[in-house]
Amino acid sequence: MKEEIISAIPIFKELNNIQLKKVSDIAVLKQVKKNQLIFSEGEEGVGFYIVASGMVKVYKSSISGKEQILHIFEEGEPFGEAAVFMDRSFPAAAQALKKGSVLFFPKKEFINLAQNDPMFVLRMLAVLSARLKQLASMVENISLKEVPGRLAAYLLYMTKEQNNNIIISLNISKSQLACILGTISETLSRIFSKMSAKNIIQVNGNNIKILDFKRLEKLSENGSFK
Repeated sequence: MKEEIISAIPIFKELNNIQLKKVSDIAVLKQVKKNQLIFSEGEEGVGFYIVASGMVKVYKSSISGKEQILHIFEEGEPFGEAAVFMDRSFPAAAQALKKGSVLFFPKKEFINLAQNDPMFVLRMLAVLSARLKQLASMVENISLKEVPGRLAAYLLYMTKEQNNNIIISLNISKSQLACILGTISETLSRIFSKMSAKNIIQVNGNNIKILDFKRLEKLSENGSFK
């Protein structure tokens, strides 16, 4: 079962059958409950994880208890790998958003595997580098814009994540999305309403249909409706 799950994960897609078997042998499949804490900020990075099913949020908390979601990871996506490869503690916390499962890759065993098979590392790095570039672009687009531009940039990012579909399925709540974008739910709702009124998007529950890609891209670039 583990090998079947691993073979479908993007970062392992270039591995041959022998390499997949080696990866499967060191992986530990763990079931997680909704809201279960997977690791805490500052905890020793003893390994990294991949979402096998469900969703996981990685976030930081301020002293006052305010939460900032850094990213929502879905099926097939790795998280916590920086702590392993950089030999440091986890810089943020991770929590399951729904019932599911994660694959855990122990640091020591994974590094031994990598040292004995350099081609394995190169194949993994190629996929991880492309993923990192995409995430870095999203973070830059979101952090440097006003809230309408952040939302537009996020929606454009999601269209690429969901195979360039014109209808995006939001698998997180509006309050969680607001947290990712660094705003509050009320502000996000107003922006959704304004974008709908201008026929840029159409909102139906958690499904968002892109009506005008050019205007959405322009909003992303300008950062506001002005």
